[in-house]
Amino acid sequence: MAVTEPAPAAPPAAHEGILRRQSLRESAARTYARSLPIVPVRARGLTIEGADGRRYLDCLSGAGTLALGHNHPVVLEAIKKVLDSGAPLHVLDLATPVKDAFTTELFATLPGELAADARIQFCGPAGTDAVEAALKLVRTATGREGLLAFTGAYHGMTAGALDASGGATDVRVTRLPFPHDYRCPFGIGGERGAELAARWTEHLLDDPKGGVPSPAGMILEPVQGEGGVIPAPDEWMRRMRALTAARSIPLIADEVQTGVARTGTFWAVEHSGVVPDVLVLSKAIGGSLPLAVIVYRSELDAWQPGAHAGTFRGNQLAMAAGAATLAFVRENGLADRAATLGARMLGQLQGLSVAHPSMGDVRGRGLMIGVELVDLDAPATDAAAPPPAPALAAAVQQECLRRGLIVELGGRHSSVVRLLPPLTLTDEQATAVLDRFADALAAAERTAPRPDSGQSY
Repeated sequence: MAVTEPAPAAPPAAHEGILRRQSLRESAARTYARSLPIVPVRARGLTIEGADGRRYLDCLSGAGTLALGHNHPVVLEAIKKVLDSGAPLHVLDLATPVKDAFTTELFATLPGELAADARIQFCGPAGTDAVEAALKLVRTATGREGLLAFTGAYHGMTAGALDASGGATDVRVTRLPFPHDYRCPFGIGGERGAELAARWTEHLLDDPKGGVPSPAGMILEPVQGEGGVIPAPDEWMRRMRALTAARSIPLIADEVQTGVARTGTFWAVEHSGVVPDVLVLSKAIGGSLPLAVIVYRSELDAWQPGAHAGTFRGNQLAMAAGAATLAFVRENGLADRAATLGARMLGQLQGLSVAHPSMGDVRGRGLMIGVELVDLDAPATDAAAPPPAPALAAAVQQECLRRGLIVELGGRHSSVVRLLPPLTLTDEQATAVLDRFADALAAAERTAPRPDSGQSY
């Protein structure tokens, strides 16, 4: 599929009919379909073709699921091989050659210290179930109930995962400050802001009047994705590892979105050299199909049989696709490629921000990139950064779509434009993505309404 092929002038009636029936039949909980009213019918790599004949560059990638893009040949071949073999597609948690191959490939990518003494639990096929499994595991292993989590976190949509996420209230979770250079909770940013966040965490845990009994675990994201693409500083990560280890608190790293080379190392914890006690994995490990696991130190394996189960935890097609994806990423050095190309794209976006001050902050790691849009005309506040501009971000997303570019929004106020292209992104495609984004931003700045006014930016 060509990168720059023009779109037809108007969508056919079938396209509109499908969208209309979706609106009438599906629940009000649908999300992507509201901001991305497209009907995908074919896809390959970075490109999606809609029922209206238009072609789009997909920088959402299934919310980070499609490490190799859509319908990569090695993934399709792995799935076809299982289908043609006559192997059972549903096996609960029985051992199979397909599962054995997947587990072997996955362990080959893990940090050596963890792989040497690890256990794996296959969970229900969504990342949120793996988060639930991780929380249950550390509570079982430690005999404690409390949990340490961070502001801005997102760990899934089931009850326990939501408890650990940033919007939760009235739960058994102690909320700790996540370091944020651009919107530092201490108003300082940089290394000093991260140091204060770490110091506050350590003080709270050691304060006999702090109201925090020894918790069952600490869960964190090496890069907060839904929270606004906020990379955790490496030194802060090492501090979290040191203070949890010193207090016998299991450290859980949620790598559902950051895993499989997305940030420029195979697992994002490798940037800091941290080895967690539990890794939560999903999305890209299934090679575009549903799969979720936790990998953890054997000393935590205190479960009884059936303590965490799920009918569809033996997804043979996903394991085959996942093993093929993991091997392709490893053999072709896609982590290094993501680091190099991601740094180049970040640099180009930072250069673009000179002409567009509404790009308040450009941040990310590897091919996990965020652009926070801000309202420069809002009344001045005491905050170091201008207020977020969610209306402008929504306008940019729609202008991107008009230009055949799919992006997602995130952050506390949905003011961060997120880019999650596949790891197979070419230099030509990266240029096309950034060109379309730049055009969309310029158009949105001219036309997007300002908050509480009828004026444009």
